[in-house]
Amino acid sequence: MTTTPPLLRASGLHITFPGLRGAPPARAVDGVDLEIGRGEIVALVGESGCGKTTLARSLLGLVRPSAGQVSFEGQPLVYKGRALKAYRRRAQLVLQDPSGSLNPRHTVYDAVAEGLRIHGRAGGDEPARVAEALARAGLRPPERFFLSYPHELSGGQRQRVVIAGALVLDPELIVADEPVASLDASVRGEILALLLGLRAELGLSALVVTHDLGLAWNIADRVAVMYLGRIVETGAVEDVLTSPQHPYTQALLSVLPEAPGTPVVLGGEPPDPARIPGGCRFHERCQVVASGEAERAGVAAACRAVELPVLGGGGASQVACHWAVARDSDGAGSESGAGSGDSGRGGSPADVLSRRTS
Repeated sequence: MTTTPPLLRASGLHITFPGLRGAPPARAVDGVDLEIGRGEIVALVGESGCGKTTLARSLLGLVRPSAGQVSFEGQPLVYKGRALKAYRRRAQLVLQDPSGSLNPRHTVYDAVAEGLRIHGRAGGDEPARVAEALARAGLRPPERFFLSYPHELSGGQRQRVVIAGALVLDPELIVADEPVASLDASVRGEILALLLGLRAELGLSALVVTHDLGLAWNIADRVAVMYLGRIVETGAVEDVLTSPQHPYTQALLSVLPEAPGTPVVLGGEPPDPARIPGGCRFHERCQVVASGEAERAGVAAACRAVELPVLGGGGASQVACHWAVARDSDGAGSESGAGSGDSGRGGSPADVLSRRTS
């Protein structure tokens, strides 16, 4: 039986940046495997500074990895010339701040048509293609916006223009970096519905980079939780967000407004990526280690000294945590993945957690 290869695959990806004044290099991405299938939406979540934006930029060919490989449709990414330009037509970026993404001197028409012109696809049908992209992005009638400037639009309309600029090239993959972070709550739902509609209509794949677990819950098929340059938990969004196994994922979920129990406040700041601690990279801030629970489980020494393997990039639920693995082997983790039994995603992950603990 043949299996369909993923649309995008990162294998053993490492990205380092030189240190200042002789300091060690910063390991922004420190061993990541990640796959995105056709028509799949994957959410990459984590604190600011964990490396998720650097990883996303590398997947688009904007940052060349120090080691490892990015493949698209099974072919390694080529970082030069026409091959890279052709890839960037098929994989497009949607940035966080539409005000910073759009040139204030360009009309909406010029902003959307720019990609066609760069890639030599502008022609007699350019106005029709720009109109089609704007309409798909929810700006109707599209001709009404052709001569508008960014400052004349609302925040939601500006983000739709950015999305239209990506859609005009008929990409197969969109990488959206915090696509709704700068928008009002009332507009965020509209943009999320738009992205889901585009997946249904066009079969688009997407990587959504976010620190918002509620966003991941509402839009993603699969979630990858990143900490200090490495993915520490991954799986179907219902499994990870309703039955989190890694203490870091549990801490992120605990601070949602409706989450049951006491929020977990992590101590200190994430370590310097130039000086990643040995063992589990989360152990210095881990609430399980700090509470003595890891000691009682007999894994505290491993947490501090034994490095965990890189998680595979596929869809199976995986966790990089000595305590979670020990708990699962003892039978206490038998509820792992139980969240997938909930019918639908009604409400937020915190709502489902609340129902599960009541």
